[in-house]
Amino acid sequence: MNILWVEDNPGNKKDFWFANRNVKNITDFSEAEETIAKELNSYDVVVLDIDLTNSDKEIVRDKSEQFNLSPDDFLQKSGMVLFLILLERGFPRRQIIFLTGNTEKNTFSELVEKISSSVDEEQIKSATEKALYFLSDEQKTYLKQKDNKAEKVSFIKSLAINQDDSTYGIFSKACNDICIKPPNAIAKSNDKEAQAELRNWLEDHERNDYLILRRGIIEGCQFLRTQKEKLRFEKYSADEKKPAFLDVDDYLDVLESFLPLREPSNKTAFYKLFVRTLAHEWEESVKPKKIDDDQTAYAFSWIMKMTRNWMAHNSTAIFNNLTEQDVAYLFICNMRAIFDLGNEAKDYEKSLFLLFNKSEESEAFKESEQIVKEKRIPLVKNYVSYFNEKTKRIQVHNILHDLQNDKAKLKTKGDDFFITGLYHCFWFLTSEHDDKKDKAVENNRNPNQVYISRHYTFSCFDYTQSEFLLKFSSHIYNISFPQGE
Repeated sequence: MNILWVEDNPGNKKDFWFANRNVKNITDFSEAEETIAKELNSYDVVVLDIDLTNSDKEIVRDKSEQFNLSPDDFLQKSGMVLFLILLERGFPRRQIIFLTGNTEKNTFSELVEKISSSVDEEQIKSATEKALYFLSDEQKTYLKQKDNKAEKVSFIKSLAINQDDSTYGIFSKACNDICIKPPNAIAKSNDKEAQAELRNWLEDHERNDYLILRRGIIEGCQFLRTQKEKLRFEKYSADEKKPAFLDVDDYLDVLESFLPLREPSNKTAFYKLFVRTLAHEWEESVKPKKIDDDQTAYAFSWIMKMTRNWMAHNSTAIFNNLTEQDVAYLFICNMRAIFDLGNEAKDYEKSLFLLFNKSEESEAFKESEQIVKEKRIPLVKNYVSYFNEKTKRIQVHNILHDLQNDKAKLKTKGDDFFITGLYHCFWFLTSEHDDKKDKAVENNRNPNQVYISRHYTFSCFDYTQSEFLLKFSSHIYNISFPQGE
């Protein structure tokens, strides 16, 4: 997840607030406004300060004069201006939060009341520390020069009397007056509490599968633009004399901008259209092939060819319930088919793997990884189930193709069966089977009957031969074989 943090006085607290997350800090209002205008698609959440008075004042002079304000007065509330600009550009409200000094009406006055009326020394100390946050450096210096506690309290009280409502309080009241929900905010008056509140807010978004998928696709497209010399799509041409063509720049541009900033209420419809666009290039002029003896690329090319064909002929029955995991799976398969990306898992792939297992330290992932390493994939059990569908084919991807061509079977099996089949195809197309000849055996119980059998022996593929294959297969194992099926 990429975070835009607009704070004009960050100090050395970037790690304190955000730990090791991907954060871009902007300290100037005008720079933040330009970033929102030109680079908003690069960020998933925005954290704003309200008061940005350390910004360049001359640049905002024309803007401030439009409202009969001095640059200082304008910048004191300019975080709110950025909030409104974000909304105008369609950035989701729930993905914006204020991290600021004074977020509630009369917060300072309430702290002063505690300081002057409480008899609990710890409460007085805590309230004083929070109240100091609202004071300027000059006021803090003046306060330190006072030795008498009563004088200190009196000075702080005098500040409270003259203090108006906070900018956030005024803005929130204005929002409420016109029946608009005010923006979310976290008060920095207690750093530890604010840190915990911000971390919880960030973690909620980090668990959002839509945001993970969208960011993974965007970063994937951006990375793949740098890999055009590794494009091998032309090799899948059905006509050896006419290489298949892919306008990779246009293709990646469309995919990168496909999923909207705001999570759609009908996102399954978007996912279906995205997969249609993703698989569109695998048309009749393209056919799956084993290129440079690459068995996994062969599997991926078949998966995408099947996806394209099913989408073209039976899209009303299949691809109606796609999840973020399904879209990520097909995106990874597609790009591994058309690009030669080597043995390492790429950063965008690692991001998309989070959709299958949020942590590679989880028990679920470790268990599936061990199964993959030990080659305990339940190929035979699942093959028996496919073979007993009694189509004319013997290979799983061909059996699936026949089933989706049978309208009665298509309706009976349902969407989930065929999507799961696309996962199964990865395992069956990488792990080849040995087809032995028929054997005839007498039936001892019935002299008029003969058993004719054919043996299929599966040789499980070695998924540990590269970092990518081990991670990919381990992550998709549980969704391919739910509950050890």
